[in-house]
Amino acid sequence: MSRSDAPPAPTGDRTPKDRTPMNRSVKSAPPSPREQAGPPHRASPHRGSPAERFVRWVRQGGITTILFGLPMVLTFAYFSWWPIVQSVRLSFEQTNLVGPAQWVGLDNFRNVLDDPLLWTAVGNTALFAALALVIGFPVPLFLAVLIAELRRGGTLFRILAYLPVAIPPVVSVLLWKWFYDPDAGLFNQLLAHVGLGPYPWLQSTDTAMLSIVLEATWAGFGSTVIIYLAALGSVPSELYEAAEIDGAGIWRRVWHITLPSLRGVILIMLLLQIIGTLQVFTEPFVMTDGGPEDSTLTVLMLIYNYAFQNGDYGAATALSVLLALVLGVLSAIYLRATRSWNN
Repeated sequence: MSRSDAPPAPTGDRTPKDRTPMNRSVKSAPPSPREQAGPPHRASPHRGSPAERFVRWVRQGGITTILFGLPMVLTFAYFSWWPIVQSVRLSFEQTNLVGPAQWVGLDNFRNVLDDPLLWTAVGNTALFAALALVIGFPVPLFLAVLIAELRRGGTLFRILAYLPVAIPPVVSVLLWKWFYDPDAGLFNQLLAHVGLGPYPWLQSTDTAMLSIVLEATWAGFGSTVIIYLAALGSVPSELYEAAEIDGAGIWRRVWHITLPSLRGVILIMLLLQIIGTLQVFTEPFVMTDGGPEDSTLTVLMLIYNYAFQNGDYGAATALSVLLALVLGVLSAIYLRATRSWNN
C-alpha cells in the first residue's frame, strides 16, 4: 500500500501536544475501578451501635493505649493528687500526726479565720506582692529588650543576668542579709562614703519588707529575662527593619512591635509572678523570721508556725486549703479578664 492510499488518521480537535505518546496513553486509559469509586471511605468512629463502636475501639488499640499510659497516670496521681486529697481531709481533723486523728469539721477553719495574725499575714503578703509587681515585673522585661538590642556582648549579658538564679536561694538570702547588716553591711559601708547611714534595713518596720522585695527581685529576675529573650527571638526581624526604614526610634519599636508581640508571654509571666509572690516564704523566714513586730510575717510563714511551732497540723492544712482556693479564684478571674488580650 502506497502512502497516498493509507486512510487518513482522525485528527479531531487534538493539538500537536496531545498527539505525544504519553498524552495519548493518558487520554486513552480508561478510569480504574478505584478512581471510579472515588477516595477511600473512612468509617466514622460514631457510626454503628455502642457494641460495634466498642469492638472497633478495641481493634484500633484502645486497650493497649490505656495499659501503656496507666502506670504513668497512677504514679502522677499518687505523688501529685493524692497529697492534695489527704491535705483536704486533714484540714477537717485535729491531729498531731502521731496519735489517732479526731474529726472536728470546720473548727480548724474557724480558728484560722479568728486568728488576728492571719490578717496581719495577709496584709504583709499583699504588700510584698504589690511591691514585687511594681519593682520586679518591669525590670526583667526592660533588661531583655536592652540585651536584645545590643549589637555586641549579648551572650555575656545573658550569662550575667542568669547568674543570680544559679546561686542557691538560701545562699543568696544570707548574702543579702550581710549586705543589709547595719554595722558591717556592704550597703551601709558604701553609703558611709557619701555621708549617709547607717540604716537599719531589716530592723525597721518601714524598710524591712522593701529590703526583702529587692533581694527577691535580684534572685529571680534572671529566669524571666531568659524567657523574654526566647520570646523576642520569635518576633520577625522584618517588622523592626520596616520600622527603622520608616524612622521609628527604639521606644516606638518597643511600644508598637515588641510589647504587642510579647503580650501573651507577658500575661502568663504576670500570672506566675502573682502566684509566686503570694507564696513567698524563704526570704522573710531566713532574713527576718517574720519580724520586726510581725511586719514581714507572710501567709506561708503562718502556715509553718501552725504546723511546726504549734503542732496544729489541722489549722496549717486548713489555711493551706484557703490559700489554694484564693489562688485558684484569682487565677480564674485573671484568665477570664485577660482572655480577649491574648487574641
